[in-house]
Amino acid sequence: MSDDLHLTVYDVAIEYGARRVLAGVSFELRTGETLVVAGANGSGKSSLLRVICGLQRPARGTVTIRVNGTVLHPTEALHLLGWVAPDLHLYRELTALENLAFFAAVRGVRCTRADLEALLDEVGLGGRGDDLLATYSSGMTQRLRYAYALLHRPRILTLDEPTVTFDARGVALVEQVVARQRERGITIIATNDPREERFGDYILRLGL
Repeated sequence: MSDDLHLTVYDVAIEYGARRVLAGVSFELRTGETLVVAGANGSGKSSLLRVICGLQRPARGTVTIRVNGTVLHPTEALHLLGWVAPDLHLYRELTALENLAFFAAVRGVRCTRADLEALLDEVGLGGRGDDLLATYSSGMTQRLRYAYALLHRPRILTLDEPTVTFDARGVALVEQVVARQRERGITIIATNDPREERFGDYILRLGL
């Protein structure tokens, strides 16, 4: 992309009742950069990703997205964000194509069946678009989550436990997605698996 994308997370604190999960997290990323947020379960990794995606309010701090120096309003920034997480809900009673068509309509993304089939092929689900999600293995379901996240070609892609349930071919898919995202924008990965730290240019360790 020719424009300059800049993500700033400043002094973000996250609390659940009286329990403080994160205190004063700050970092900056620009187009082409990948950050790995590492830490044990309960250290606040997933919560931080949800704050960045606008799915959760921080107790303190700000998340700012700029394009060519212009600060985007949170509602303007939503179309730039993509999210993959193990708890991302998909509809088991629908086919893969029906799931993607539904989410495309919700996001206001115009696409044809051929577009969706190409996306499924991209994540290794070619030829399985008309199968009910209820028949999918856990690894196939995770691949569909990637298709969902990539549906609108987000500039900022957040991956929570990106290789969970994946075999070696699934891990290779994650590598491809992260590599392609460097050309498009920014990637943020939350993980407690040291093997996934190799995806990042920078590592932010929580809970130390």
